[in-house]
Amino acid sequence: MKQKIAFAMIMGVITTGIISFSLVSINIGFVANFLVIWLKSWIMAYMLVIPVILIVGPRVQKMVEALFKDAVTQEFDK
Repeated sequence: MKQKIAFAMIMGVITTGIISFSLVSINIGFVANFLVIWLKSWIMAYMLVIPVILIVGPRVQKMVEALFKDAVTQEFDK
């Protein structure tokens, strides 16, 4: 469980940082208070994404495993 939480936190920092920077720079440009706006957006996004990664992530992983399990089974059936 610790490993999943650490993964979610690190992945959350990277993804929310990149996405929030990109969207803020596209939508408002590099204005005088850009850094403050970006950091506020980054913090809000980060607080939202951690629970999403922890809750939705395992379900997505199971779905992907199921999709690829069928593909592997089909390879052996040929």
